[in-house]
Amino acid sequence: MRRNTRIWNGLAAPGAAWLLTFFAVPFYAVACVAFGSIDPVFRDAIPQWNPLQWDFAQAQDVLASALNGPLRGVFIRTFIFVIAAMMICFLIGFPIAYFLARHAGKRRLLLLTLIIMPFWVNYLMRMLSWVNLLSPSGLFSRFMSNFGIDYNWLDGSPITVVLGLVYGYVPFLILPLYATLERMDWRLVEAARDLGASSRQAFRLVTVPTAKAGVAAAAILIALPMFGDYYTNDLLSRSPKTEMLGNQIDFYINNSSQPQRGAILVMMLSVLLLIALSWYLRSTARVGKEQVR
Repeated sequence: MRRNTRIWNGLAAPGAAWLLTFFAVPFYAVACVAFGSIDPVFRDAIPQWNPLQWDFAQAQDVLASALNGPLRGVFIRTFIFVIAAMMICFLIGFPIAYFLARHAGKRRLLLLTLIIMPFWVNYLMRMLSWVNLLSPSGLFSRFMSNFGIDYNWLDGSPITVVLGLVYGYVPFLILPLYATLERMDWRLVEAARDLGASSRQAFRLVTVPTAKAGVAAAAILIALPMFGDYYTNDLLSRSPKTEMLGNQIDFYINNSSQPQRGAILVMMLSVLLLIALSWYLRSTARVGKEQVR
């Protein structure tokens, strides 16, 4: 047993070293920029590679702004957009994943291919197609005007940004959910029905708890990129009313003389996402122990 463990650890070591290197090194570089200094002439970031000489004054200012300053609204808006998009993704994705795993039959491969097909087209191109559809002269806007709905979807609309996030990330939710439900022992559902449970009760008491790990994986998988997303907002809104945290990071790093603030926001976002990821790892480990028992 110990020999097998050593073999598998040895096989996993190169990949683990690769991932650790390409996560730890860039993360440390961002921290050095965040807690470094600014060139007084060219206003470029000067990284401070020695952690003992890091300056946390700018970080305290950004944290204060996030708690009670201008950045507070950006943080709240980001959380609202991400949570709303995740809820819509689950409303759309869970029934699709359930159908694929339970009822698709011979059509399963075809339907999975149709779900994966959007990945064959660049995300930027797909968002630009939505810009054309939602413009005042676009096909969707003209269609809605037939029902008396004249709405400028691209004029800083939060609804458009949320729906753009849903469109961009819902396939990432369907696939892990499907993978979890496809491995589920459906005899448990049949046993629940035989014991007198209705279809809704069997779904609530058997299917949902069994799919808990897949639900957590899907939520983390789409939440992580949503929090850092900025191009969806840029393409579908370009309004300060819908700015998310990713837009602030992009602004500070690429379009201002305060790259430190952008790096600090990256650090803050990373901490939030690491907390969410640790919760996911703990929940999946707990589910694994329950299944072993």
